[in-house]
Amino acid sequence: MKVAVTYENEQVFQHFGQTSEFKIYDVEDGKVTSSKVVSTGGKGHGSLAGFLKDAGVDTVICGGIGGGAKTALAELNIRVLPGVSGKVDEQVESLLAGNLVYDPTIQCSHHGEGHKCHD
Repeated sequence: MKVAVTYENEQVFQHFGQTSEFKIYDVEDGKVTSSKVVSTGGKGHGSLAGFLKDAGVDTVICGGIGGGAKTALAELNIRVLPGVSGKVDEQVESLLAGNLVYDPTIQCSHHGEGHKCHD
């Protein structure tokens, strides 16, 4: 299993499409065997799904995420676990322990100059 988490200052970054980094974890037998922070290289929104697929990721943990990104990830068989906040390492450990708190109904919509995440 390979898990990617939207990343900023050791916290889950709250907007998938605007993340500039992911922390990617290699997991074997339910344990993290390695992790590294990788830059998206300026990629955003739609191109992030391909970026993650190329990195071998099969699960994404994030805060908010738009419908288009959810669809793009699903088409690549990448599981999305949105609505997460807190320290990235702790959230991955929660996932592996089977008790990650996330909300699959979270979806970001853009409104004018800002954006709003809602169910």
